[in-house]
Order: sequence, then C-alpha cells, then structure tokens
Amino acid sequence: MFGHDKRVLAAVFVGGAIGTVARAALAEFAVHDPARWPWATFVVNIIGAFLLGCISTRLPAAGYGRALLGTGFCGGLTTFSTMQVETLRMLEHQHYGLAFGYTATSVAAGLAAVYLAIALGRR
Repeated sequence: MFGHDKRVLAAVFVGGAIGTVARAALAEFAVHDPARWPWATFVVNIIGAFLLGCISTRLPAAGYGRALLGTGFCGGLTTFSTMQVETLRMLEHQHYGLAFGYTATSVAAGLAAVYLAIALGRR
C-alpha cells in the first residue's frame, strides 16, 4: 500500500502518536464504570469516524496528508478494541441493555458520521 516510501510510514507514525496521546489524555479524565455509558470512547470513535470521512473526500489517496491524518491520527484516536472491552465488561456485570445499546449506537452513529462527512465533503 505505501510501497517503500519511508516518509509515508513516518507520517502514519507521527499521526498515530498524536492521535493516541489525544485519546489517552481524554481517557485519563473519564474512568469507565461498566454500569454507565462510556462517553470518552464513544465520543472519540464518532469524531474519528467523522474526521476520516472528511479526510477521505478532501485529501488525495496518495500522499502524506491522508497517511498522517487518516491512517495515523484517526487510527490512533479511535479505539474499536476499547469499545469491545467496555462492552464485555457491561455484559459481565449483567448490563445487557446498556451493552446492546452502546454497541448498536456506536456502529450506527459511526456510520452516520462518515456518511455526513462524505456528503458534506462532496458539496
């Protein structure tokens, strides 16, 4: 995908580091309780989905911008694995409705965010 261009890989690395630090900083302020909606993860995933939709319509596929922001930053900012762990903890604590609602709403809102961003980007 990136060939042998080390600058593209460096862009992904730098963007990923910045996105990961942003997500980690937000997570420090929002400790998750399995009986409550995990707002920090939800918000970063929806923001990341929206940004990825914007990036995919505004920046060329080849180049450093999409690698830095799309693959790197959005990849570091968003966290599907944390969403899965939070859902499993909800299930372990028998919060079945919350787990289902969180998963369904996360997927639906993420798809809606990408769709909206692409629609806005094509105007």
